[in-house]
Amino acid sequence: MMSKIKLGYAPTRRSIFSAPDAVKYRGLTKDRLIELGVDFVDIDDINEEGLLYNDADMKRILEKFKAEKVDGLFIPHCNFGTEYVCSRLARELGVPVLLWGPRDERPDENGIRLRDSQCGLFATGKVLRRFQVPFTYMTNCRLNDPEFERGIRDFLRVCNVVKTFYHTRILQIAPRPFDFWTTMCNEGELLEKFNIQLSPIPMPELTKAIRIAKETDPAVKETMEFLRENAILEVNEQELENIAALKVAMKNLASFYGCNAIAIQCWTALQDELGIMPCCANSLLTEEKIPVVCETDIHGAITSIMV
Repeated sequence: MMSKIKLGYAPTRRSIFSAPDAVKYRGLTKDRLIELGVDFVDIDDINEEGLLYNDADMKRILEKFKAEKVDGLFIPHCNFGTEYVCSRLARELGVPVLLWGPRDERPDENGIRLRDSQCGLFATGKVLRRFQVPFTYMTNCRLNDPEFERGIRDFLRVCNVVKTFYHTRILQIAPRPFDFWTTMCNEGELLEKFNIQLSPIPMPELTKAIRIAKETDPAVKETMEFLRENAILEVNEQELENIAALKVAMKNLASFYGCNAIAIQCWTALQDELGIMPCCANSLLTEEKIPVVCETDIHGAITSIMV
C-alpha cells in the first residue's frame, strides 16, 4: 500500500522558443495529472505563466515546495527549458527528479520547431549530472500515450520508496546470533548516510512486554481468535497464547519506539524463553505493513520496507 505522495510541479521553458505554446503545454500537462489523480503543488502563483525559467522565481518555487514538503520533483519541458535553473532547483530540493517533454509536431514551413523539448532534456540531464543530482526521465511522448501514465505511476512508486527509506527506524530485538555473520551491519554508517535509525532493546524487554500484553491487552485474545478462524493450528493453547502475545508485544514496542520495521533474534534465545518460533507472529505483523525479519537482519528489514 503506497502512502500519499505529493509532487512539485515545475514546468519549464526557454526564452528563444514559443512561450505561448509552453504555457499551453503546462496547462495540458496539469490537466492530465489531475485526470490521473496525482497530488501535486503548482507554481501558477509564482509568475504569470506558471513556468520556471529564471533564478528569482526558482528561489520562490524552492521555498514553496519545501514548505509543502513535496516528495518528488516533476519538470516537464514545455519547450527547450532552462537547464541550469532546473538543476539548481533539483539540487536544493533534494528529492527524486523526473524529466519529460512532449513530442514535437513537425517543424513549420520555415523549418522552426515550436518546442525542441527533446534537445532541452539532453541539456538538463547533462547539467543534473554535473550537479551530481540523480534523476529519471520519460521518453518524449504524448500526454495520452500509455508511456506517460506508466512513467508517472512508476515515479510515484520511486518517491514512495525514497520517502520511506529516509524515514526508517528499525526495532532491533537482541543482537544477531553468533552463527549469523552474514547479518552484521554498520549502525553508524546507516545513520550517517541514510538517516536510518536503530532502536535496540534486549531480549528481557521483549519478554516483559509479552507478560504485560497477556495481562492487560485484549489484542492477545483477539489475535488468538483470528488464528483459530484462519489457520490450521498444530500448537497447544499455551503456545498459541505465546504466539499471539509475541505479535502484540512486538507491535506495541514498535509503536513505543516509533519504528516501522522490526529485526528479531529468533534463534535460539527466543525458543528458550517462550518455547515457540516467532514465524507466525512475524507474518501477522508483516501483513499489517510492519515487516519483521529474522536473525536481527537489519539490511533485510530495510529491503522489506522498500518492497
